[in-house]
Amino acid sequence: MANTVYRKQEQEPASTEVLEVAPGVLRMQLPISMPGLGHVNCYALEDSNGVALVDPGLPGEESWQALMDRLGAAGIPVERVHTVVVTHSHPDHFGGSDQLREVAGAEVLTHEAFHSRILDAGDDLDTELLELDDEAIVELWKQRITESERTPWGEVRQPPPDEVMLKWLHMDPAGHRRFLAPHPTIRVADGDPVRLADRDWFAVHTPGHTFDHLCLFDPEHGVLLSGDHVLPTITPHIAGNPNLGDPLATFFASLDKVAGLDDLTCVLPAHGHPFEDLAGRCGHIQEHHADRLQLLRDAAAEHRDAPVEAWMKVLFKERSWGEMAASETYAHLEHLRLIGDGDVRRDEDGLLRFTLSSS
Repeated sequence: MANTVYRKQEQEPASTEVLEVAPGVLRMQLPISMPGLGHVNCYALEDSNGVALVDPGLPGEESWQALMDRLGAAGIPVERVHTVVVTHSHPDHFGGSDQLREVAGAEVLTHEAFHSRILDAGDDLDTELLELDDEAIVELWKQRITESERTPWGEVRQPPPDEVMLKWLHMDPAGHRRFLAPHPTIRVADGDPVRLADRDWFAVHTPGHTFDHLCLFDPEHGVLLSGDHVLPTITPHIAGNPNLGDPLATFFASLDKVAGLDDLTCVLPAHGHPFEDLAGRCGHIQEHHADRLQLLRDAAAEHRDAPVEAWMKVLFKERSWGEMAASETYAHLEHLRLIGDGDVRRDEDGLLRFTLSSS
């Protein structure tokens, strides 16, 4: 059988190999199965007190067991994990954080703006978990998600698939079921020092992929833990979050921010392999989005007064259609509107409809 060839680094399945990728920093890849992604890089930062783990994978038994296997291969007892760093509020990055807090007593460190909308819908369900079976819990959670709010562009929010939501349920040592929700115990602001691997790293707030995205920079060795902010061969999703103002411009500003870091020698992304030319990669990502803006302008004549879903089909292939694609489309449409290249109105059903200026 021929070996599968992956066009993008981020698609590669998780390796079981544990590698030192920077002084005192080990990379452990954990399996995920998400569109365009085959693994998440969990980094172990070793110091005299134990280790900190960055982005400990998805919720669920498969990811947890893979993490335990990698820690075992590295000779690190789970009890020595003193801190979990979560770069942002996506489940493939914070899924193992609550179990590490439970098993090892680890602190959970995030940016001060960390927030998960999906988990909000389950915040007060714990007492009800005692009386419901798993399927009933999932149905109740889905109902709360769809009823909680609409997207900024007016569509009803869609919950994750049932099989994904079931992985969020966890039986603790006392025999109680609860949701695997992250509970930050340390929240940092931009520029705050964080002592890890026996040296100071500095918090770099990089909103764009999410509002709460956090990178960490080690000026001593020139290492950046970039999370999903900058990836080596795919362009990160941009959140259509109105709290970002102009989401696309905010993302571009965050790219410029990390591209300007002094004496940077190595970027450690959450997916894919380490790389060096951060400024060049940031420039390529910005060029990609400039091309996407032009695609929208070119479609202006055929899409007058069109909802975000229709514009989404201009930018994305059918296999990618869904809320994340719509969110990124909304971010681009809002940027064009805010720079004076479009107008928007909200129709009687609550949907935003955009009209753009032709190119």
